[in-house]
Amino acid sequence: MSRNKELANRLAEVLLNGGWIANTNYKSQIEAVTWKQATQKIGTLNSIAALTFHVNYYLAGIINVFKGGGLEIRDKYSFDMPPIESQSDWERLRSEFIINSEILVQEISELADSKPDEPFADEKYGTYLRNIEGVIEHSYYHLGQISLLKKMITETDK
Repeated sequence: MSRNKELANRLAEVLLNGGWIANTNYKSQIEAVTWKQATQKIGTLNSIAALTFHVNYYLAGIINVFKGGGLEIRDKYSFDMPPIESQSDWERLRSEFIINSEILVQEISELADSKPDEPFADEKYGTYLRNIEGVIEHSYYHLGQISLLKKMITETDK
């Protein structure tokens, strides 16, 4: 298996279909959450919806680079989520997240063999490989938070 397909599989595992590392993935976590649960705040913690938006923000920004655009995302905007006021708002965010996940996995799997070693958008951002691995690590970090929030929310719903 090529390095790019392996990277794509690792990303798909955390975002869409895996269970090996965390025994779950984003898709299975967020599909089983209502909009009320997704927006429920626990103290000062981010909500499940906010974390889903945050990771999706980075997925969309990275996809833009893969499609030939610039790196236009900025950390300071990564939690600027529009209000989620209904189930359809939540379903729209979930759908966008899943679609962006699928697109990025596909883009990575189709990379030329030399691409992971090339600069990502600008040399100051490191290589494609560094950014792909960063997305995987960042996604696992927030997946853990979502899993814990979901457990805390379902316990309070009992």
